[in-house]
Amino acid sequence: MTLRISFEQELESLNGSLTDMGTRVEQIIEQTFEAFKNNDRATLEKITRSDGEIDHMEKEIESRCLSLMLRQQPVAKDLRHISMALKVVTDLERIGDHAVDIAELALRLDQKDGGAMIGYLPEMVENVKVMLREAITAFVNKDQELARSMESRDDIIDGLFNRVKQEAVRLLKDGGSESDKVVDLLMIAKYLERIGDHAVNVCEWTEFFDTGLVNNVRIL
Repeated sequence: MTLRISFEQELESLNGSLTDMGTRVEQIIEQTFEAFKNNDRATLEKITRSDGEIDHMEKEIESRCLSLMLRQQPVAKDLRHISMALKVVTDLERIGDHAVDIAELALRLDQKDGGAMIGYLPEMVENVKVMLREAITAFVNKDQELARSMESRDDIIDGLFNRVKQEAVRLLKDGGSESDKVVDLLMIAKYLERIGDHAVNVCEWTEFFDTGLVNNVRIL
């Protein structure tokens, strides 16, 4: 086996690890809202302890990236690939953090709170899950067209967040004893909006692979 073939196999394995991490983060988001919907406190508590799992995946991928740089001395697109992986894994770790934050907030709420107070959250969740999945797919396949399409989906998420915010403001103005719950739901929506932003970051690093540019600034 030539060194080049071995290196390409290691890059493919790295892609697989990033896909696994993205899939796991998506599962945590899905499990969080399923548990919230079913008022499954035990699952929510378990999710709040899952941060260590995501951190371990991040450290393992970072270690492999640095090892490839030291052993293989990559150039051009190979170096971009590894640099991109280091950036993407950071965004995935942040997404995992936000998913845990959402689970912690959900533990303070009842299932009926989300549906009764703010009806746009389920739509936000579905769009965020699709966006995260497609961002990872774009990264692994170097699909520039799919990566660029994520901006329009992010606009949808931002629009839904604004609707949640407007509804939260209305509920807070109405007063009552549920203000703390309204604020918690608004924070959940904010974390979802941030997850969308991190998915956009993943797509921006995907475009970097071909161009060496991030936000029209040459990086490599």
